[in-house]
Amino acid sequence: MKTQILPPTPRAITQAAAIIRQGGLVAFPTETVYGLGASAFNPYAVAKIFKVKNRPHFDPIIVHIAKLSDLELLVKTCPPKAQKLIDKFWPGPLTVVLPKTSKVPEIVTAGLPSVAIRMPAHRVTQAIIKKAQVPIAAPSANKFGYLSPTTAEHVAKQLSGKIELIIDGGKCNWGIESTVVYFENNDAVILRHGALPQEEIENVIGRVKTIKKSVQPLSPGTLLKHYAPKTPIVILNNRTRIDFTKRAGLLAFRMPSKINGFHKIEVLSKNGNYVEAAANLFEALHRLDESNLDVIYAQKIKEIGLGRAIMERLKKAAYKYKKENLGQ
Repeated sequence: MKTQILPPTPRAITQAAAIIRQGGLVAFPTETVYGLGASAFNPYAVAKIFKVKNRPHFDPIIVHIAKLSDLELLVKTCPPKAQKLIDKFWPGPLTVVLPKTSKVPEIVTAGLPSVAIRMPAHRVTQAIIKKAQVPIAAPSANKFGYLSPTTAEHVAKQLSGKIELIIDGGKCNWGIESTVVYFENNDAVILRHGALPQEEIENVIGRVKTIKKSVQPLSPGTLLKHYAPKTPIVILNNRTRIDFTKRAGLLAFRMPSKINGFHKIEVLSKNGNYVEAAANLFEALHRLDESNLDVIYAQKIKEIGLGRAIMERLKKAAYKYKKENLGQ
């Protein structure tokens, strides 16, 4: 299969919508990361997503909509707190997990009674969903467990030849996935920290709970090992001994005072800006991962605001290697 890469022209949007309606797969930009989309009501098309990504079937997929009326097709009930968040933050980087209707195929929700839904703010995503006239199931457009893509180039490197079309809408604005909130008896629980900070959510609905991990994922992106580069990554702490006999890279929140010995350094934000750091996270990790390094050391970031989402992803990226002897 030859994968086309097209700019988001009206003709390309029409082509993308047609592919999705016909049961194919299209990668497209959102304001968070690039998504790999199929018709949410076509279980065979959704099954292709799992095959292309090598994604475990127990990991549910977010469904993307372009208008609020689609929510009625997908969910049975919407608790008051969920409605408040929807009213405030949609369209935007908020995913809500609500009881699903029978119209949602079991493969989308991994057999769970709830479905994860969001309304993306990106004009290209909105245009494709509206043109396709169907909600779109779309995880990140990468191989399962690897770094999320924030450019069309990232998608092509992993999925070229396996999907029909990539819509190149440039670099994603946020560069980090949506925040996922689950509702149980009108209690809100953050299952995944993301581009919408916890503080902003609590300003609208009051205090929320958080969940660390689950044997059975309640939403996408909650597995303990996730977002991993091929290069081992180690989060720095006061006890870390950096092994400069290896080709070492550094992922820094801001420019460090000592840089001698590192083969490559990526700085997320020169001024220590959390929004800028989140937007640059995956792109910086992609560059480090392509630099023929033996290990990537990552600076800790204070876990406030978007810092929670950044550190959540770094911890998951490092989990695969945390038991290996890399100087910790």
